[in-house]
Amino acid sequence: MIRLPRSIRLPAAAFLASSAILLSACSAPAPAERVTVATPPAKQVANAGAEQDSGFTIAVLPDTQNYLDYTHQMAEGFPFDANELFLEQMQYIAHNLESEGGDIAFVTSLGDVWQHQTLAMDPEHAARGFKSVPNPIMNAHLAPSDKTLTVEMPKAHEGFSLIAGKTPFSVVPGNHDYDAMWTDAKFPPKATSPAEVDMNDLAGSLGVLHPGGLENFRSVFGAETEFFKDKPWYVSSHDGGADSAQVFEAGGYRFLHIGLQFDPPNDTLAWAASVMEAYPGLPTIISTHDYLRQDGERAPNAIVDGHAVDPIHNSPQMVWEKLISQNEQIFLVLCGHQHGQAWRVDDNAAGRKVWQVLADYQDRGQTAIEAGVQSAWPVGIGDGWMRLMRLEFDGETPLMRVKTYSTHYRKLSRETEQYADWYKAREQPHLSDEAFHDEDDFVIELSDFVDRFGQSARVVAD
Repeated sequence: MIRLPRSIRLPAAAFLASSAILLSACSAPAPAERVTVATPPAKQVANAGAEQDSGFTIAVLPDTQNYLDYTHQMAEGFPFDANELFLEQMQYIAHNLESEGGDIAFVTSLGDVWQHQTLAMDPEHAARGFKSVPNPIMNAHLAPSDKTLTVEMPKAHEGFSLIAGKTPFSVVPGNHDYDAMWTDAKFPPKATSPAEVDMNDLAGSLGVLHPGGLENFRSVFGAETEFFKDKPWYVSSHDGGADSAQVFEAGGYRFLHIGLQFDPPNDTLAWAASVMEAYPGLPTIISTHDYLRQDGERAPNAIVDGHAVDPIHNSPQMVWEKLISQNEQIFLVLCGHQHGQAWRVDDNAAGRKVWQVLADYQDRGQTAIEAGVQSAWPVGIGDGWMRLMRLEFDGETPLMRVKTYSTHYRKLSRETEQYADWYKAREQPHLSDEAFHDEDDFVIELSDFVDRFGQSARVVAD
């Protein structure tokens, strides 16, 4: 998602001067050199509070774009290389994979892996007659750059190479991972300077952006890349790997995971339904970039509304209505894109529970503050925060323990004394400190899991 403030964040005055220097850094000295050391095992972290070891962990990587952003590296004058935090996350995951004696059985990246695009508009949208308009505010930060190809994408490949061949994993494209992202002529911006931005009408002020083209994404994460080609667990793909499916075994069950591209079109949804038909009865997890807002509603961000610009794309609510609610075996949906956290549970058309969980920490910039970065608007980095979701099946009712862990601070969110002071005001200012902790550290009872999948997906020991 675009790094933009929401109406409940700091007042508009704080945003006015930010556009020119949002990504700038001060001349403070670089922090002490970071070293990678052994961190607590994911089994220990995700199982904090559990009576005994059971089940397995899914590692969830929300938007990593600010780590890989070429402007957030020392070569561009930033006081530290933010991509080191991304590599720390990938090293932590690699160290704690089941194949390495750890607890992580599956890894899912929720999109916006990198930050910038390389084209003003992709050829397909240009051929269909789409037009772009100038957007001085957004273009100042998101202009296409060749450094996407030379800095951001290679570092993404380096990070995922740490887990390649060691575990099943999925990466879905977020809007930033597309070849182009332009301001559509049907939704031109009214604001020509930060002082004209109406915080209550961001789409009107800033216009509506639209992504297009997936050649960059396919070159790193496509179905024919070394990451996925001929892997037995990579069972299906669509659109060159923009959509993909994986099967893995963990916790005594066989699972199906399906990754969907940004605001997936109908052909993507039809493909996903066909994959579930080919693997009937398996508990199915959906990962997609754009799905929940921070208030728990299934709605797009106003300035990156794929359906509004191009009706072939489905909005989050349409994805629910057309695919998720209509397929009984989907029990969990994971998403990023919208800064913050939320979760909800709904009954699908068959009366079965579907848990839907948002996590996106790209706005968190305590690491930048500690490094001396000065800006009129806080510079988002991510601070190493990620989700560890542990599924346990030894009790009468299976549980999903959701923990939020920073590989930089090497602490769980609830164990971090300053956590609410650092992040609550920008993410959930209406909550108490304890309630804010509960947003990133909670337990879900998978109340109908055994009834749904106990016969069809249990792995029978030889």
